[in-house]
Amino acid sequence: MITVVKKWLREKDYGFLENGEGPDIMVRKSDLQNCQFLKVGAKVEFECHPEKSGLVAKKVKLQKAPGGKNKGNGNGGNNGRDNRGNKPFRFGVMQ
Repeated sequence: MITVVKKWLREKDYGFLENGEGPDIMVRKSDLQNCQFLKVGAKVEFECHPEKSGLVAKKVKLQKAPGGKNKGNGNGGNNGRDNRGNKPFRFGVMQ
């Protein structure tokens, strides 16, 4: 399935996807495959599975935007580099 991100709670590592007239589809950070988090409005492809709590998205992948670049890919569009563009950004490492 393909839809857009409705809400992402970054501090809780989960969010919700649009589902038309039906209930929203929950997505957890652990089910993201090519990103660390999602931005509202980003298009995603996923598998939908029913659980006790409702519909849950699995194997969630960002869809490529026109021009071949991902929007909302979790790294701010800087290809893993800091703001100066000269060093790779590494989480949890102070420089």
